[in-house]
Amino acid sequence: MTSRILEDSMTACEPGPGRARVWMVVVAAGAVMGLALGLRHVQGLFLLPVTGTRGWSRELFGLALAVQNLVWGLAQPLAGMVADRHGSGRVVASGVVLYVLGLYGMTRATTAAGFVLAAGVVTGLALAGTAFGVVYAAVSRQVPGERRAWAVGMAGALGGLGQFLLVPATQGLIEGLGWQGALLAGAAAFALVLPLARVLREPRPAAGAQSAPPQALGEALREACGHRGFWLLNLGFLACGFQLAFIANHLPAYLADRGLAPEAAVAALATIALANVAGIYACGVLGGRYRPKYLLAGIYLARSVAIALFVLLPPGPWTLYPFAAVMGLMWLGTVPLTNGVLSGVFGLRYLGTLFGLVFIGHQLGSFLGVWMGGRVFEATGSYVLVWLLAIALGVLAAALHWPIDDRPLLRSPAPAAA
Repeated sequence: MTSRILEDSMTACEPGPGRARVWMVVVAAGAVMGLALGLRHVQGLFLLPVTGTRGWSRELFGLALAVQNLVWGLAQPLAGMVADRHGSGRVVASGVVLYVLGLYGMTRATTAAGFVLAAGVVTGLALAGTAFGVVYAAVSRQVPGERRAWAVGMAGALGGLGQFLLVPATQGLIEGLGWQGALLAGAAAFALVLPLARVLREPRPAAGAQSAPPQALGEALREACGHRGFWLLNLGFLACGFQLAFIANHLPAYLADRGLAPEAAVAALATIALANVAGIYACGVLGGRYRPKYLLAGIYLARSVAIALFVLLPPGPWTLYPFAAVMGLMWLGTVPLTNGVLSGVFGLRYLGTLFGLVFIGHQLGSFLGVWMGGRVFEATGSYVLVWLLAIALGVLAAALHWPIDDRPLLRSPAPAAA
């Protein structure tokens, strides 16, 4: 398996037409996603500083991030539609601007409503334009088929590397500049990647280059909604969102409650992000060789086992870091695999739109994971019930993905012109 992954990497680097362009797209996609998902990944580090400064509860902080995930999910199909119709460059540029405004608004918010608006609504809209839904579609459409799996995996790996680097950087900024200064530094860094939106702009196809008959958006939506596998993907993706959002946002507080130092949470999130670099690249490449639905089922089942062992075993470095490494290997690997199922069944034309619709399930799970984490803790003083629910959802997701019909749809050709 390892040799096959290395073989794909070497093949992708061989001289060939458009090699420089492919690398430009991959690097631009990785940089944008690295900041977008990295700043989201470290939001748990702000929970205790923000609530301590403002006098807010964990439930309120969790509600703001839950709204962020829900808005992100609801806006993702719309962002995908605009990107499919007008190109990904404009959508990414708009998302970058909104992200800067959202981070700045979080530093200025002194009321609960203002914080929910900035951290929840504005940042949620920003993620819809800068995360994998739009970016992966842009990469898939600009890279030849034989390199597509590698390109998606490599872009995700570069994005994961950005997540890893942001964990210690953010903790250092919080300690040196305070949580508000750290957020402002993140906003400034995001403003610097705005020119990369032009790189992700898809070139217009040449006249007469389209060999397949055009498909209307409404027809594509009816086709997807009538496919049983489309709904199974949506339901299964809910478990992914629940597990990731709960762990990323509540793990630092959970570890503090169990008596571990704040440095342990930083190291755990960094371990997740670093392992994610290898995991997402491997999943992207393996998705081009094996049926993604089976890989997805295996990932969800393995996650449940890892969570169960982490909760049952005593807390400490010997349980925390192996758990973080295992979860990191499977952290965002579900995204290129889900993207691969969709493109394999429905094609590339409306990939951004269809992924956005499936992503609603993911973000509904994220909303529940973040909000229920705070709500259950405030009600019971413990996160145990939420951990148990995360385990059960992983087993359910594995069962949902296994029977998906992932064969490409056969469409009737348009009548020949007279």
